[in-house]
Amino acid sequence: MNFEQARFNMVEQQIRPWDVLDTSILDLLFHVKREDFVPEDKRTLAFADVQLPLENGCTMLEPKVEARLVQDLQVKSTDKVLEVGTGSGYLTALLAAVSQHVYSVDLDAEQSQRAAANLKTAGIRNVTLSVGNGIDGLASQAPFDVICVGGSVPVVPEALKSQLAIGGRLAVIAGDAPVMIAKVITRVSENAYQESVSFDTNIARLQQLDAIEPSRFSF
Repeated sequence: MNFEQARFNMVEQQIRPWDVLDTSILDLLFHVKREDFVPEDKRTLAFADVQLPLENGCTMLEPKVEARLVQDLQVKSTDKVLEVGTGSGYLTALLAAVSQHVYSVDLDAEQSQRAAANLKTAGIRNVTLSVGNGIDGLASQAPFDVICVGGSVPVVPEALKSQLAIGGRLAVIAGDAPVMIAKVITRVSENAYQESVSFDTNIARLQQLDAIEPSRFSF
């Protein structure tokens, strides 16, 4: 398979038509190799316009959704980022490439280890992975300039909103199938938030269990 041609087709046929027009984000999609973040037997599907099943019931979002989330968050190089749901580590890598540091939390210890290996192979070092209930955020590192939730939730978690810095942005997909709403919530003051609707979609639920004591991989 010609991965570079497939990557080009992904960008031009899936991502640009979804109003991802920021050239820095489009360039990033060529730099971070998506095929390196999927299991070996699924590499030929890495650029398909589908939610890609991973190990242990995890799911990789469609490329256009990942790109749109990164664009909508307007991440800056000085931003501290919280990602809820590490998955394969691909969205983590995109966020890390445009921010100062990413803290990413996932319930699945095995998946977190796989993501750590993927990120190490990709040379991404400004990431700290934790195993735990990310829906509660990561109070020990709050506040965050950016929070990105990698799966859908029934309603926007108040715990995540409360861990935004003033001016911080939260990207979350909330609601129930078949139509869920992607939102960006900006904290404008200690007690006030602004909300904008980005797009409609239907993605897998974020895996949620009772919180457990985090274990960490730093690199």
